[in-house]
Amino acid sequence: TVQLDQSGGGSVQTGDSLRLSCSVSGNTYKRYCMGWFRQAPGKEREGVAAIYNQDGSTFYSNSVKGRFTISQRNANTTLYLQMNDLKPEDTAMYYCAADSQSAWCSGMRVADDYDYWGQGTQVTVSS
Repeated sequence: TVQLDQSGGGSVQTGDSLRLSCSVSGNTYKRYCMGWFRQAPGKEREGVAAIYNQDGSTFYSNSVKGRFTISQRNANTTLYLQMNDLKPEDTAMYYCAADSQSAWCSGMRVADDYDYWGQGTQVTVSS
């Protein structure tokens, strides 16, 4: 089993930066497909970034490309989402996610592809 524990987030102004962290524990010797999702009130959960331990490849949604960076440290036990130039439309609850089943991942994937989730952290960007 895998446990995901998130930290970071908060309330910032337009143009500010934040970094979200996700501590991964459990079967960390395995290679997982990892992702960050967000969900705004009344909207579906959407993927914003993904990183795949099979080859370190990263993917981003068009809405955050060039502003957000996903990365891993500490032998893949900590997942990060660096968010720069934040905009009001980035306001949402953010979740980290792990897919422990897939042997190979590619492209941006949907929420149903992931089987473990962090508890969520709120990001609020005001203009």
